[in-house]
Amino acid sequence: MKIPILMYHQIDEPPPRGTALRGLIVAPSSFALQMRMLRLMGYKGLSMRDLEPYLRGDQQGKVVGITFDDGYQNNLVHALPTLKANGFTATCYGVSSMVGGTNAWDAGKVAQKPLMTQQDWLAWHGAGMDVGSHTQTHANLTELSNEAAQQQIVQSKDELQHVLGAEVRHFCYPYGWFKPEHEDMVRAAGYVTATSTRRGRAQAGDNPYALNRIMVARATNPLQFAAKIMTRYEDCRQ
Repeated sequence: MKIPILMYHQIDEPPPRGTALRGLIVAPSSFALQMRMLRLMGYKGLSMRDLEPYLRGDQQGKVVGITFDDGYQNNLVHALPTLKANGFTATCYGVSSMVGGTNAWDAGKVAQKPLMTQQDWLAWHGAGMDVGSHTQTHANLTELSNEAAQQQIVQSKDELQHVLGAEVRHFCYPYGWFKPEHEDMVRAAGYVTATSTRRGRAQAGDNPYALNRIMVARATNPLQFAAKIMTRYEDCRQ
């Protein structure tokens, strides 16, 4: 059975037209509608932690993974209440050295937005949500030496676990870029999965360290959203 893993970034009111990367900001009302649609279609929205048995093939069911990249504070403010209202869980991938900071890796390209503070992360995790790693600095691993890439992967896990006081089991490649050696590093660091930006739905038996995801953008309309979940729409666009 196919398992769609949704990829979001920010849940917030979109900025004016012409703003760089505006498509990555999904309005809270759109997100609420999408989560309601999932529930009405009979799907259960799950964090990567809760998705583990389905990815292994130990369990089957109508499930959808829900992930947020970067750890924006607006995920806590706008997404968390909607997730809880629908009985869903989700994973938010944090940039460990920028807890309480902003999306500095985008400086000069897009507006700076606050990232979750330590208290925010504790609130997210305490609400039953999952926390994953997105490296220490949102690094493009393909531009780093193997030693530097390994530090980004290993240290981010340690730092986030220190923030949470709980295990961090899942990883996400910044920008979606990685090489086979990075998969090996993620595995050796003790992560259970790693997600990419490659399009398509996942299924049991897929390489857990190169999982496809489905991008949900500002302009994704309800019909497209349903097609991404229930049909081969995304699978054909790998």
